[in-house]
Amino acid sequence: MKTFTQSQLQAIADALGETADGLTGSEIGHLLATVKIADTVSPMTKRHRSYNAFANDQNKRGACTYIIAFIRKAMKPERFAREAERFEPMRLNLNRALAFAGLAVAASGNWAPSRQPKPYQKRRGVRELRAELTIRGAS
Repeated sequence: MKTFTQSQLQAIADALGETADGLTGSEIGHLLATVKIADTVSPMTKRHRSYNAFANDQNKRGACTYIIAFIRKAMKPERFAREAERFEPMRLNLNRALAFAGLAVAASGNWAPSRQPKPYQKRRGVRELRAELTIRGAS
C-alpha cells in the first residue's frame, strides 16, 4: 500500500483520537515526534491534530510509511502495561478503520491481514441472501 485515502486517514485519526479509548494529546505528540511526523500543535482536537499531521506527512512524502510506523508504536501492547484496559477498545476501534485498507492490528500488536469484510461485501451478502430467500418463497 502506497498511501491511505483521505477517508481512511480520517477514520484512523478518529480511532486513535477517540475521547474515551484513544491516545492522549501528550501521547500523540510523543509518538509523532518519535516517528518524525511534523506536529501541527495548535488548539485542535486530538482527532484533527492527528489527521492533519498524517495528511501533511503523507502528502509531503507520497507514502504512508511514517503513519504505519506511528500506528505500530502506538499499538505496542507493552505501552499499556499499566492501563491494560485501554488497549483492546483502542485496537478494535482502529481495526474498524484499518479494515477499509485491508489491514488490522493483532492482539500481539503486530500487523495482520484484515478479516473483516468490507462494507460493500456485507451489503452484497445481504442482497444475495434476500434474493435466495425470495426464490425459496420466504418473505
